[in-house]
Amino acid sequence: MDVPETERTNDEGEVEPEEEPAESEQSAEPEPLPLDIVFEILKNKRRRLVLRYVRREENGTVDLGELAEHVAALENDKSVSALTSGERKRVYVGLYQCHLPKMDDAGIVEFDRNRGTIELGENADQLDEYLDNQSDEETVWPRYYLSITLIGGGLFLIGQAGLFPADWVQTVIVLAMLVALAGCAVLQSRED
Repeated sequence: MDVPETERTNDEGEVEPEEEPAESEQSAEPEPLPLDIVFEILKNKRRRLVLRYVRREENGTVDLGELAEHVAALENDKSVSALTSGERKRVYVGLYQCHLPKMDDAGIVEFDRNRGTIELGENADQLDEYLDNQSDEETVWPRYYLSITLIGGGLFLIGQAGLFPADWVQTVIVLAMLVALAGCAVLQSRED
């Protein structure tokens, strides 16, 4: 009797049932994370900063010390070189003891405590739809609107003082201000 190559026989010549493939072999994609875990991870700004920083890293691995400095600089609105040792240490300890282990448990990152390295985990892509893709820096749109408003207000006061050579100049300035504000609004809506 010919036994197919995939079937195994025991010492008594009986055909043994095929073994189930391991779970990792059955499905290439990880199980979807429950929403409460997703939101638990993303509700903390420090964890969002970690995820953005690790995602940007080209070689895929981030050093915990560099990550802590980056996060501390953003949280304290300083350059890395201007940070105090206390500011660095506070963020480092928080990442090491709390945030990175929690993200590691959820499969968002792979945190190697011994080496102090962090990589994206198998579940990191599941957070993309919930994570805003804005940069860590403040948005510039309020500055644009404020600039246009201040310039417009200044030109209005100059016009009220009668310093324009002709009356039509004030009308052109008002129209230019309206166009500038509308243009900013359109550009901002396309960016969002």
